[in-house]
Amino acid sequence: MAGCDCGGELKFDGVSTGYMRILWVVIAINASMFLFETGASVVSNSMALRADALDFLGDSLTYGITLLAIGRSVQWRASAAIFKGVTLICMGLWVLGSTLYRVFVLGVPNEVIMGSVALLAFAANMVSVLLLLNYRDGDANVRSVWLCSRNDAIGNLAVMVAAGAVFLSQSHWPDLLVAFLMSMLFLHSATLIIRQARREMNHHHEILINRTSCSVAERD
Repeated sequence: MAGCDCGGELKFDGVSTGYMRILWVVIAINASMFLFETGASVVSNSMALRADALDFLGDSLTYGITLLAIGRSVQWRASAAIFKGVTLICMGLWVLGSTLYRVFVLGVPNEVIMGSVALLAFAANMVSVLLLLNYRDGDANVRSVWLCSRNDAIGNLAVMVAAGAVFLSQSHWPDLLVAFLMSMLFLHSATLIIRQARREMNHHHEILINRTSCSVAERD
């Protein structure tokens, strides 16, 4: 029927054996780096490393949820993306609160450990980024994976800069500043994910209404 648009914009939804294999590899990378970086953050007394380690944990959980959502309905995938966005908000607020608390605690982090671990983490994240590069423009569920990997790479660079600043200033402020900026990055990415997921849910609802209208019109 002319003028009756029963279709909709389609985006990659993750239904691909190759993509799911890549996700398993990226999950393994992130889970390993979470364990390693958590230990390093304790030894080095670095809040920036601790924030980055938490980001690795969040990514591992995010990618696991993404795997569960693949192949399910638009509503289910969008809901999973919103859940991941809320999780990122919780992580961002936790890092922000911990950083504000540490402002009143003395102690300069070990810049050598900070820089070395951040460099290793950056290498691990660049592998993930390159693996996921071709899947950065999918639906909210798929895009959340790309945003998390991108956040990690940016965070690692920031930690390396903080390590250099700590070395030059012998102050804990660069470390705390980077942890604060990373918490803001978590919150920003969460906002992007939730907004896209809500748009996809609304768009899907509109398509269903449109298809129902088309069916009624065709019967008439």
